[in-house]
Amino acid sequence: MKPSSPISLATSSLARKTRLSPYLFTLLAFILFVSVLYGEDFMCMFGQLEPNFVLTPSRTPEKNKKTEKLAFAIGKTEERCDVFSGKWVRDEISRPQYEEWECPYIQPQLTCQEHGRPDKDYQFWRWQPNQCDLATFNATLMLETLRGKRMMYVGDSLNRGMFVSMVCLLHRLIPEDQKSIKTNGSLTVFTAKEYNATIEFYWAPFLLESNSDDAIVHRISDRVVRKGSINKHGRHWKGVDIIIFNTYLWWMTGLKMNILQGSFDDKEKNIVEVSTEDAYRLGMKSMLRWVNNNMDRKKTRVFFTSMSPTHAKGIDWGGEPGENCYNQTTLIEDPSYWGSDSRKSIMKVIGEVFGRSKTPITFLNITQMSNYRKDAHTSIYKKQWSPLTAEQRENPTSYADCVHWCLPGLQDTWNELLFAKLFYP
Repeated sequence: MKPSSPISLATSSLARKTRLSPYLFTLLAFILFVSVLYGEDFMCMFGQLEPNFVLTPSRTPEKNKKTEKLAFAIGKTEERCDVFSGKWVRDEISRPQYEEWECPYIQPQLTCQEHGRPDKDYQFWRWQPNQCDLATFNATLMLETLRGKRMMYVGDSLNRGMFVSMVCLLHRLIPEDQKSIKTNGSLTVFTAKEYNATIEFYWAPFLLESNSDDAIVHRISDRVVRKGSINKHGRHWKGVDIIIFNTYLWWMTGLKMNILQGSFDDKEKNIVEVSTEDAYRLGMKSMLRWVNNNMDRKKTRVFFTSMSPTHAKGIDWGGEPGENCYNQTTLIEDPSYWGSDSRKSIMKVIGEVFGRSKTPITFLNITQMSNYRKDAHTSIYKKQWSPLTAEQRENPTSYADCVHWCLPGLQDTWNELLFAKLFYP
């Protein structure tokens, strides 16, 4: 453009372009806006979030790599390696990483060998990502990193199993007189005294306040969650250095969920019924606000574990009607298998909400890998909550636990993935 009349020439050119394609510009701008804002939602529709993506306000992974220095990171995962996409490999040399009998912290609901499981095959599987190797779990590095710090798992009994798994992976390095475990209500604390470190579990199945908050007596069919109540539990989470959230299964009571507007102390309670997805979105947004208000992105790490699948319907994997995880000793080999209990609509909600976090949230996508493991549930090999009836004894499938997992077992791999993303994000 010549300097003689730059303003007039620019104005004339812009006017011509505007007259020629105003609708085209509007359409392109709209497409760009939607793709930026909901990019992860589209991915979730097809089953899962981009697994290696550390969720931050910036939606572009390249920008994240330049601007984010995550706490505790000492390296990074191999370029373009998705550690959550892979296959299970039989490994009788390095698995299991501990024995059931040598870890006194496993609850009797998870000690499958003690309760008569006849096989140990479920213990000898190692997760192998497709395009790289998973960082080897280093108990010494983990303990040294936790020196003077707090690590906390928050959520339901599945996160409690993950907490117990981590304690079992670490406790052998700690002398007997230098470790202890104590439970007080919803909070269980394992202390490594010489490290001045704690690994903790906090029972909050919805993260928000609910009528299922009692850590022992919580089997309530008509579940109610109180809106805007995360600080009821969140005050116990403040000051932690590494926090791992999970919440899913307790929301899955059907297609609707009861949300309390107000307080549980109100004489007349205002309870509104909303879709499960909207209720879950409410919980995720509350968690997100708490994280943004209470976690220092330079000093802390926040993780969220995706839904843990159940294997309650054998027809999902081509089994017989009425079949479930009972007596299953083999893996599902179909790499695209996705159980009907793992709602993709919930994965969509996670992607929709978490991408707006000011504090990076590392998504531990354990769903697909766990979907293959119909062999790893506690099934009937656990302490029962109540004596079995004659009818149940005749039909073990009727009381098989297809929610929880034997230890040692699958949840040790969840912690290996946590270790990998903590140090090599």
